[in-house]
Amino acid sequence: QVQLVESGGGLVQAGGSLRLSCAASERTFRNYAMGWFRQAPGKEREFVAAISRGGSTTDYADSVKGRFTISRDNAKNTMYLQMNNLKPEDTAVYYCAADRGLWGTSRKGADFGSWGQGTQVTVSS
Repeated sequence: QVQLVESGGGLVQAGGSLRLSCAASERTFRNYAMGWFRQAPGKEREFVAAISRGGSTTDYADSVKGRFTISRDNAKNTMYLQMNNLKPEDTAVYYCAADRGLWGTSRKGADFGSWGQGTQVTVSS
């Protein structure tokens, strides 16, 4: 499977913005459905957003809909998560995930075979 590296995390005040990036090692990045998940301390990993191979289909968790935007640039083998109007409850480690066999999008972590190492996002109140 593909190797993934996240970047762009950091500390931001509530109401601020961050853009996460997920760089993939594969030239066939366009053949992978992608997703973002997050895990806060003491909580289970949860779905954030997903995007289909070509980018035409996206899906968002209700908690981030209207604030976060997922996108991808297949020419650069990179996926993005633009996060606006951040809230303290968005604080978590954010992981990108990929799967070559997945069509469309999925909210299930088990459907993704490759994961990045995670990037910390901390939102102060």
